[in-house]
Amino acid sequence: NTNTSITILKPHYVFGFLSSKVYKHVSSLTLKNQEKTHIHSHLVLATGREMAISKPLFPIISCVTFLVLYCVTPTSSSASLQEQFISCVKSNTHVSLPLDKTIFTPTKNVSMFDQVLESTAQNLRFLAKSMPKPGFIFRPVHESQVQASIICSKKLKIHFRVRSGGHDFEAMSFVSRIERPFILIDFAKLRRVDVDIKNNSTWVQAGATLGELYYRIAEKSKVHGYPAGLCTSVGIGGYMTGGGYGSLMRKYGLAGDNVLDVKMIDANGKLLNRATMGEDLFWALRGGGGASFGIVLAWKIKLVPVPETLTMFTVTKTPKQDPGLEIISKWQRIASKVMEELHIRVEFTAVGNKGNRTVMMSYKGQFLGKKVTLMKVMNKVFPELGLTQEDCTEMSWIEAALVNGGFKNGSTIDVLLQLQSPLGKTYYKAKSDFVKEPIPALGLQGLFERLIQEDIPFVNWTPYGGMMARIPESEIPFPHRNGTLFKILYQINWPANDKRPSRHVNWMRELYSYMAPYVSSNPRQAYVNYRDLDLGQNMNNNAKVNSIEAKIWGAKYFKGNYDRLVKIKTKVDPENFFRNEQSIPPMM
Repeated sequence: NTNTSITILKPHYVFGFLSSKVYKHVSSLTLKNQEKTHIHSHLVLATGREMAISKPLFPIISCVTFLVLYCVTPTSSSASLQEQFISCVKSNTHVSLPLDKTIFTPTKNVSMFDQVLESTAQNLRFLAKSMPKPGFIFRPVHESQVQASIICSKKLKIHFRVRSGGHDFEAMSFVSRIERPFILIDFAKLRRVDVDIKNNSTWVQAGATLGELYYRIAEKSKVHGYPAGLCTSVGIGGYMTGGGYGSLMRKYGLAGDNVLDVKMIDANGKLLNRATMGEDLFWALRGGGGASFGIVLAWKIKLVPVPETLTMFTVTKTPKQDPGLEIISKWQRIASKVMEELHIRVEFTAVGNKGNRTVMMSYKGQFLGKKVTLMKVMNKVFPELGLTQEDCTEMSWIEAALVNGGFKNGSTIDVLLQLQSPLGKTYYKAKSDFVKEPIPALGLQGLFERLIQEDIPFVNWTPYGGMMARIPESEIPFPHRNGTLFKILYQINWPANDKRPSRHVNWMRELYSYMAPYVSSNPRQAYVNYRDLDLGQNMNNNAKVNSIEAKIWGAKYFKGNYDRLVKIKTKVDPENFFRNEQSIPPMM
């Protein structure tokens, strides 16, 4: 548009959306003398020497070549970019595009934009005003619009993020620290679940939550389930790409171990399934992390058999009730070795007032069977816990999903269709570890001493063994298999009115450092679905990322599988179109 006005913006905007074509376009504009003078004066500031305005602007003010202070760009770039995107999407899909339901921008309706942005964002840290926000949000209502958005983002050189449930610990699904401007593609309208009991399978779109999936399965059967997570508001899209664990993992493995097919869009905008993508890419998608290989639209999952009756229990202990820490030490030795129908996790919290603080250990069990059988098993393998029949409650698999999800007693299964967790949203920092040998009592005491220093700490131990130990670590990209006793989740939470949130983050990092002698090493392993940018990140604000440097964090998530992921990435997305702060880079 030759009527485009000219202004001055800070360079980080230019990195995001000024291409060489834009520079050449600006340089070709017929400008009035006043406008020439305006640009000329700032080119002197930027380059430190005078340059004739008649010379091409692109080689003069390239933000990559020169250390410029300011750059010239059209003021209407963001708006025109949005208009170009809308026009492009319309021309690449047969489905109507109702703008009031699919495009949300702060310039037209900031309250609606904020509402959509915040709708599924779980970690409130990343909604702060200081955090980068998308230029606009696109909520496709049909899968073809996702395909069109990928085609158009590549054509217009738009960086984007994709969000399904918003549970990303570092908010990489809706915040970009390395490239701006960016847009958000939100899958909130793509949440269809088609259950096929006859064939023991289900197609589920990436925008659906685990709760919706569980509900739809239970609608059709009382004896079918799926080995996925506890938190029912987690989105399928991101969850599956990390492998995904839950309380059925010791019996059936991970969610990613039970995937039959996928529908995805690749870097060229092509719609692929397992047959057309090949087994290498299908392997990478089931645990290789999101935002690296393509955009998954839907997953075809294998349903697993569950009994009509499960038994749930919770037993709590404090250190005073566990002299010598013998009970928690026994749990470390046997939780990964008991029958695979039994899953006992341990949650650690801090309770009491200042000066009288202690740690509460909650042993939370799920047994695939009736309580009479559970009691026989527990009295044989773990009598130290002191489980009684009064501690046990029999229920169906779908009712167990309510208990695991933290819903109140008496809740109906309809609450699984809620998009929000009953635990609410919070400000937090989290990390993960994998344990190979039991942590000695001295190490546990140090852990407890640190937990009572904080108001709202949370630590969760998830037992491995069973099927998890029998599946090879190269079966899918998730490598944490045989030899793992349990996984640790560390999380520190704080309220909105906390004036020094950095102290909580520092506390978490100190705790993580303290635990180093007691967890896996060489590399110190981490769970990719518990993203942690402290481990390292891709710093470049463009597609050129060094895969060797990225191995610093990549090996922690994937161990030896990282190298195979890089090879697959190099084959399917050599230009690194799909990228974020911890995406798999191609070989340079």
